[in-house]
Amino acid sequence: MPADHTATILMVEDDSMVRYLVSEYFRRVGYEVLEASDGELGLRTGLEKKADVIILDVMMPKMNGFDVCHQLRQNNINTPIIFLTSKSEEQYTVAGLEGGADDFLPKPFSPRELEARVKSVIRRSGTRVFDEPVAGRIIRGGLSIDPEAYSVTLNEEPIQVTPIEFKILELLMSNPGKAYSREALLDQVWGTSYEGYERNIDPHVMRLRAKIEPDPAKPTYVLTVWGIGYKFNDKL
Repeated sequence: MPADHTATILMVEDDSMVRYLVSEYFRRVGYEVLEASDGELGLRTGLEKKADVIILDVMMPKMNGFDVCHQLRQNNINTPIIFLTSKSEEQYTVAGLEGGADDFLPKPFSPRELEARVKSVIRRSGTRVFDEPVAGRIIRGGLSIDPEAYSVTLNEEPIQVTPIEFKILELLMSNPGKAYSREALLDQVWGTSYEGYERNIDPHVMRLRAKIEPDPAKPTYVLTVWGIGYKFNDKL
């Protein structure tokens, strides 16, 4: 890990042994770690402290991980979120991704596997701790993104987006008029197709539209290609 940047992780987990083992592992490999033992404390810490990644257990006392994630996103906290879940049922994975999470990891897991996921979401976020240099600003129809600054503006007004929303917008704006299937978007944004979860891209597009479209019901920028997926309007 580069010496000029220490990434900060917020670890929200009610199991004290899991929390201790994961936190100590990340500290040993050079991260700063904030800890929270329940959902309410995790939410408060996430709102008050700056973290590069939030690791959220799903089933916790006082407030579950899904509600914590929802409240953070409602408060414009766009920090990448990784869910830890002991539930293997598809509904939990779907709920997590639709709720604004960036990745998920089922229990049991190895700390190295979790670290790989952390590095992956950091690459996709504005922190770019482990990323290669990226291209310059893209401007189309009053909408502008700057991958180096990890910023989005609409008519010069800043727009707060999550890492996944940014990656979707960056990909579509870089290739106006090109239709991307939901599966292709998952592959490009998450780095894997997550087979069977193609529709999980839709909630992220809906939230993105709510932030950038004058009328989200009649989108101007991110257009639906019926039967396929989405594209960026090449007429702008």
